[in-house]
Amino acid sequence: MRVQDLMRRPAIACHVHDALSVPAKLMWDHDCGVIPVVRDDGELAGMITDREICMAAYTQGRPLHQILVNSVMARHVIPANPDPKPGDIERSMAEHQVRRVPVGDEDERPVGVLPLGDLAIESVEPDTQMTDASRPSPTSCRPCPDRASRSGSRRSAARAPRQAADARPARPRRRSSAHPS
Repeated sequence: MRVQDLMRRPAIACHVHDALSVPAKLMWDHDCGVIPVVRDDGELAGMITDREICMAAYTQGRPLHQILVNSVMARHVIPANPDPKPGDIERSMAEHQVRRVPVGDEDERPVGVLPLGDLAIESVEPDTQMTDASRPSPTSCRPCPDRASRSGSRRSAARAPRQAADARPARPRRRSSAHPS
């Protein structure tokens, strides 16, 4: 078993000069929590996580479309290539204390992402074919059906009210005279 057999593909990437709203939307659309960041030439420049996006918006007090990816992305990234055995990548992930590794081709362009959870399954059940049905809940980038098509899903049902609320204009809340301030 090689990294290429375990990685999630394709790598859904954003550009270093994108606003944070771009990777946030990609993460939402593809149900993932990390996005590789690329330069103009397509080479890996870094990684950005949902946490980094949230913390940037909170600490800077600005909307996502006003903050650039390159101001908050992780620049020190330990990429893997598709050939090594999973054990080699596990050691590298442990040494650098990372949970998800971008996998790049010979030109250092991202082709996938390898999450720690998939390595854990492989170490417990060697030569397990990682199909969508056998994967743990999504924690890294991979193609998935549109969220709206997942009827009955607890996750999409929980988000449905928020989506509906976002579609209508906000109304000011009135204070009731029965509850003094």
